[in-house]
Amino acid sequence: MPERALDRAVPFVLALFRIVVGLLFAAHGAAALFGVFGGGPKGGTVAFGMWPSWYAAVIQLVGGLLVAFGLGTRIAALLASGSMAYAYFVVHQPDGLLPLQNKGEPAAMFCWAFLLLVFTGPGALALDGLFRKRSGDAPGAEAESRGVLGAVQANPE
Repeated sequence: MPERALDRAVPFVLALFRIVVGLLFAAHGAAALFGVFGGGPKGGTVAFGMWPSWYAAVIQLVGGLLVAFGLGTRIAALLASGSMAYAYFVVHQPDGLLPLQNKGEPAAMFCWAFLLLVFTGPGALALDGLFRKRSGDAPGAEAESRGVLGAVQANPE
């Protein structure tokens, strides 16, 4: 019986995970672009158009907000995951093999967290779900918006 209660909570816990990860990621972008929350690298902001820092900050801000609100979650998460993989291998990895050695833990964790969202979908409370319901999609669209976990729970066979 407790397993069923936990299973019913999965879409909401996944939504909470998506929202928290998205907002944390967006905060990194806002700090780098606007100098809020203590600023970006070395307490300042990144110069407009500077490669790759400015583009990474834009991906962080926009991608993080899209993921947090559940709008285009899978695509935004894929882009965010890829940008963090790039950051890890290009910026951090040359300084040491392991994330603990090269200070790449945030990049590695964000990369894997966003990759998980690519495959699980947004969970509950996503704006994508509201737009699908209003547009009158096919009956299976709601299970699809919940991702793999939601589809498996809807059809436990």
